[in-house]
Amino acid sequence: MKCPYCSSENFKTLETRDSPDNTTRRRKECTNCSKRFTTYEYIETIELMVRKKDGKLERFDVNKIIRGLQKASEKRPVSMAQINELAGQIRQDLMMKGAEEISSQEIGDLVMKYLKNVDHIVYIRFASVYKKFEEPEDFGRLLMEVEK
Repeated sequence: MKCPYCSSENFKTLETRDSPDNTTRRRKECTNCSKRFTTYEYIETIELMVRKKDGKLERFDVNKIIRGLQKASEKRPVSMAQINELAGQIRQDLMMKGAEEISSQEIGDLVMKYLKNVDHIVYIRFASVYKKFEEPEDFGRLLMEVEK
């Protein structure tokens, strides 16, 4: 980095502040010309892409997970805080993989994994849509799995 006034590479940091949006603000002073300037440092994040079943690629949107969880948990004792926490955990797990592309099936499987421990009815509701149940036997198989 160079001083924006004299292009010197010699400066000292006077103050550092972290902000809630994961940005670090640094106030610096050039040791050559004594002028002060501010720099901002931020974490570069990977934009996660989702490969849909039809092959299309779209940006990952945690709000889609939240909406799906809200629908599945209607009239159930699952709070919005729990839904947000689940969605955040799923997003974090996906980011931890380090992949830039993830399949929609992997996302659905993660949702199922976490829902199983939250509420069995919500789990079954979500599974019936996610796995596209068409016959009553589909529910029976899932119920047997949940009872284990």
